[in-house]
Amino acid sequence: MTSSALGRDFRLLWSAAVSSRFGDALRTPALALLAATVTRDPRIIAAVTVAGQLPPLLFGLLGGVYADRWDRRRTMAVVDGVRAAVVAALAVVVALNRVSVLVLLVAAFLLATLGTLFDSASFALLPALVSPDALPRANGRLQAGSAVAGGFLGAPAAGVLFAVTPALPFALDAVTFAAAALLVLALTPTAVATVASRPGARRGSVWNEIVEGLRWLRAHRTLWRVTVLTAASNLAISGIMAVLVLYALDVLRVPPAGYGLFAAAAIVGGVAGALGAGRLAAWLGTVPALRAVLAVETVALTGFALARHPVSGGVALAVFAAGTVVWNILWASYGQRHVPSELLGRVGAAQRMVGLLTAPLGAALAGLAAAAYGTAPVAGAAAGTFALVTLAAWRSLRPAAPAVLSRTA
Repeated sequence: MTSSALGRDFRLLWSAAVSSRFGDALRTPALALLAATVTRDPRIIAAVTVAGQLPPLLFGLLGGVYADRWDRRRTMAVVDGVRAAVVAALAVVVALNRVSVLVLLVAAFLLATLGTLFDSASFALLPALVSPDALPRANGRLQAGSAVAGGFLGAPAAGVLFAVTPALPFALDAVTFAAAALLVLALTPTAVATVASRPGARRGSVWNEIVEGLRWLRAHRTLWRVTVLTAASNLAISGIMAVLVLYALDVLRVPPAGYGLFAAAAIVGGVAGALGAGRLAAWLGTVPALRAVLAVETVALTGFALARHPVSGGVALAVFAAGTVVWNILWASYGQRHVPSELLGRVGAAQRMVGLLTAPLGAALAGLAAAAYGTAPVAGAAAGTFALVTLAAWRSLRPAAPAVLSRTA
């Protein structure tokens, strides 16, 4: 899934990302299984999940600031080194049978917090490794490799390894983080613009730098509109994902033993979308492709809401997942191409935070609606939401990107 045309440094970054994703796919389900061995209280088990979800919202913008202040290559390597140490310590604690709820909460929160800085630095570094025209293809290769490593390799192996010995998935995760750190260090040092490198620039306060990134995002008409559209679509996506298992079992009549295969349709669709995103952007242009993808997602989600059979539902889910991945790749690539390098960390973090703000609300609304009316109306409401988002996109997005506050690509 790598490409020699993207160069040696991209291959190293791709290998580091795939290694980390494989480890994440081992650790995440193993952490849930470990929590279930400590307590059967669903509130505490849910709290471990929440501990891993809060940091991007709490510290995402702060991570963007330091991704713009510090050398991004070294930052990524140090973060992965620290994450390797944290997971290795967790593996030791598990092996010694000294696990507690507090240990699980701290580990989940700390790893997710470190991840916010890593993600901001990685997002900002990629444009220094590949040409602007290659960004959609590069992001697609990263997404595809991560999906295969996580969905097809890591996740199925996690349960097996945990059954052998609970410490094993965490020990292997530590190895993947260490390998990723070494791969990132092997990248060719590049002269990347940061806050400190701007001629005559003086470093402001953290808050001022956060505001600068938010203002830049808000002032760029196309990027801001795409970000808002992403937030609106995530309202529907998080809603449908929150009740997906119940919808599959109750509405599509998926046998419980076949749910894993049904859910794999989304992974297959995501990989296909990731591999095709670059070609679509080259064919249509990024902004027209974004509008087209929303239309396809709306049709697919409508088909999913109308489906009453596992096969038709699985096909619709795969198409919808492909569109979602393409949208995310093109959205990220557009920002990487148009945001000045010294602002990439902060603007990218602001994009992600604004885009994800609606996700908890969507999940909560879906849960309440499903409890009151069943899961079928949730899918219909999600399809209706996507139809409105698509209409808004076709009215507000223009094929030509504005020149305001953007650099020449």
